[in-house]
Amino acid sequence: MEQADLTVRRIKDGTVIDHIDVGNGLKVLEALRINGSDGNVITIALNVPSGKLKKKDMIKVEGKFLEDDDTNKLAVIAPTSTVNIIKDYKLVEKRRVSLPNEIDRIFRCSNPECVTNSNEHIESIMDVLDKEKLVLKCRYCNRVLDVNQLKYS
Repeated sequence: MEQADLTVRRIKDGTVIDHIDVGNGLKVLEALRINGSDGNVITIALNVPSGKLKKKDMIKVEGKFLEDDDTNKLAVIAPTSTVNIIKDYKLVEKRRVSLPNEIDRIFRCSNPECVTNSNEHIESIMDVLDKEKLVLKCRYCNRVLDVNQLKYS
């Protein structure tokens, strides 16, 4: 069987999220609330061969530029990813994703008794205890949290 190269067209303006850990591409879309409802063209490539990671996922979103909050979400879900901002078919900014010391308003605490899950309208704040193992702690109830068990705010 002959192997064909994958060709993904260039985008004029938008964001390319590259080097996503294989299998996390769909989680990235969910966390960033990218679903195509705004009419932007979205290209999703899963399990793409990569020299750096062996295999990777990649997402291209035309007409959308990621904000810092979005980049912070990526640091938790896809810590090896890079964010490339494209304008007029040219790379104008390349961001390496890095985990901050605290993460605000991205995840909800998994403790149902936490004040952030009440009717008080308090946004969650997670302190990052371990950047390698992605261990977080809720600033309000002190529950230690596993990133993979968290829901997005």
